Amino acid sequence: MLVLYRAERRWEDRVFREFPQFLRAGDCLVLNDSKVFPSRLYGTRLGFSGAVEVLLVQPLSTDAKTWSALVHPGRKMRTGERVLFGGLTSESLEADVIGRGDYGERTLRFHYEGDLYELLLRIGHVPLPPYIKRTDTADDRERYQTVFARVTGSVAAPTAGLHFTGEILDGCRKAGAEIAYVTLHVGLGTFQPVRGESIHAERFQVSEENARKIRTAQRVICAGTTSVRAVESLFLGKSGETDLFIRPGFQFQRTDAMLTNFHLPESSLLMLVCAFAGREFVLKAYEHAVQAGYRFYSYGDCMLVI
Repeated sequence: MLVLYRAERRWEDRVFREFPQFLRAGDCLVLNDSKVFPSRLYGTRLGFSGAVEVLLVQPLSTDAKTWSALVHPGRKMRTGERVLFGGLTSESLEADVIGRGDYGERTLRFHYEGDLYELLLRIGHVPLPPYIKRTDTADDRERYQTVFARVTGSVAAPTAGLHFTGEILDGCRKAGAEIAYVTLHVGLGTFQPVRGESIHAERFQVSEENARKIRTAQRVICAGTTSVRAVESLFLGKSGETDLFIRPGFQFQRTDAMLTNFHLPESSLLMLVCAFAGREFVLKAYEHAVQAGYRFYSYGDCMLVI
């Protein structure tokens, strides 16, 4: 764990098991309890040859049958086509392509009875990031999930939360910190590269009890950029979903410290970290991280900015 001290413009190399040492009475540690579901599907276009890959992003209808999705290859799956997932078995699932967007985005309407999430547990795949060059395994259903995940809805893990264990969380409580949970379902707004001046909206919610903990804390420490966006959206009066794009120049309302992984260039995540700690300072810290052998991305190391 690389620790950045914003006021002093310095850093030090630590390890994550020491994280509770940085907390004290009056602190509120904010965790995103969104749960990753098996949102990657492999299928065939009825009447055509060749396989297609679909990543479900978020439901667009109250019956959870209409979804926004990313498809690959992007040139396939035209509006009006039907796609079969799971093969010709009792576990199969069909969907019509009813809309088309940019960058491989499609709107799908599924045909099924019962609980779609239960069916996805049987025929869906863990949506590992594209830089992990292997197929998902049964172990990934546990490993690509935080220990406090509770509310199903994310298509990527809130990766700063992957560092926590039950023992570390107990250490945070023993240090005197309260723990508050927010739910922000990770979607296109988090993991797609920045294109233009806006990002996709993502669903989020904060219960009144957790909002109270955040409001009354002496210091708010957010675990992950999704927790930061949820907290800042809450204090800007947003509810239900947020398209808050935090970049340099943003005035933070409630975040006093944050834990985050090391992110890809040109991502909204890196822009958020630069907004919080200063672009030049963060980029110099990244240079040190590279030289020191820190691991980047989802299963990588982390950085605490205080």
